[in-house]
Amino acid sequence: MQDHSDYTVSIRYDRRLYLQDIAGSKAHAAMLAKQGIIEKEDADAIIDGLSAVQGEIERGDFPWDPALEDLHMNIERRLTDLIGPAGARLHTGRSRNDQIALDMRLYTRGAIDETVAGLRSVQRALVGLAERHVDVLMPGYTHLQRAQPVLFAHHMLAYFEMLERDVGRFADCAARMDVLPLGSGALAGVPYPTDRNAVASALEFSAISPNSMDAVADRDFLAEFHSAAAIAMMHISRLSEEIVIWSSREFDFVQLSDEFTTGSSIMPQKRNPDFAEIARGKTGRVYGSLMGILTVLKGLPLTYNRDLQEDKEGFFDTVDTLRSTLSVFADMLPGMRLNTDRLESLAGESYMLATDMADYLVGKGVPFRDAHGVMRRLCQHCEADGLSLSDLPIAEYRRFAPQFDEDVYAITASASVAARDNPGGTAPNRVAEGIARANQILLAAEAP
Repeated sequence: MQDHSDYTVSIRYDRRLYLQDIAGSKAHAAMLAKQGIIEKEDADAIIDGLSAVQGEIERGDFPWDPALEDLHMNIERRLTDLIGPAGARLHTGRSRNDQIALDMRLYTRGAIDETVAGLRSVQRALVGLAERHVDVLMPGYTHLQRAQPVLFAHHMLAYFEMLERDVGRFADCAARMDVLPLGSGALAGVPYPTDRNAVASALEFSAISPNSMDAVADRDFLAEFHSAAAIAMMHISRLSEEIVIWSSREFDFVQLSDEFTTGSSIMPQKRNPDFAEIARGKTGRVYGSLMGILTVLKGLPLTYNRDLQEDKEGFFDTVDTLRSTLSVFADMLPGMRLNTDRLESLAGESYMLATDMADYLVGKGVPFRDAHGVMRRLCQHCEADGLSLSDLPIAEYRRFAPQFDEDVYAITASASVAARDNPGGTAPNRVAEGIARANQILLAAEAP
């Protein structure tokens, strides 16, 4: 029979929580002494010993022992080795159940801060692109069919707005997670006169958990983080897809810098957008971790069950995947070069102005549905004869609607964009407002 003793061991991945575990233990020890539950001398020795343990871990000198199974027991055993019997007093008034619940909340709080910083970096890169190319026209698409001309800056600001919602989702997660579980014990509370509010204050939580059973069983905050991360990765994946398409020879809208492309092993002409493709692929990985945590939680009776050990590896992977992806895009986007001639040439292609010509007819008194039908027939006529709308003489226009006049030729891509001068539209002054708004958001985010 094989040795299965390592099946329940979590130390190979939960050691990542050592900073959070030590911070929680220091606050707990200080509270125990303040409440007279342990002697102050023991608490001081515990706190100093925990600092020594942290130093060993960070230097790579810590003697991790898989036989002790998890982070908590490894640290406590080493603490006792270093300071003697006082180390055994640390676990008074707590359980590994509320201890790991605390560690995960502390780690998630830091992960949210790092994630939001990463989102802000990508937002700054998007605004930078918008500002540098504020006058560039490009074709806007629906169904991946050319639809109407828009400003490239307007397109970039659309992704800014997506990421701004992501920031809000992570902030919501942080607010709901801002509850101290320590002091709940294994599930029923503890029989000591602890001061949970003092621990909450020391660890910068705004509240303490009101129900001990919920506190040790709750991993909603992890599911929320995974969900927010999955949506954020979906947004990055959409941008990745556009970058992949735009950098193809068929589109030829953008060129990525060499450090974010790779060549082919046999085709020397290739410049593959591998970083964007990998980000697109890693989105599925984050989705999988979301489904993983939901599946772990869905059948668990109260309170703690060992299944909850499975909440960590997928979470750490999601944190790392999202962090690295945001870092890549924050660095990749500023170096993306636009083929402005190509973009503006397609933006000015005559069929792109069909909607504007329908609106032109509306301005001449034609009901919109009738105007829409006129332009549909006119476009079909041009397609059949291989013509563009700009090739037609005015007499040909008037065959389809007598309201057409010479001023129809004044309809251009620039005029089309300028006409969308309503809040949220792609008119230059509205896009300028959008850039100013985005910069205000970023400036406010940097304020202490």
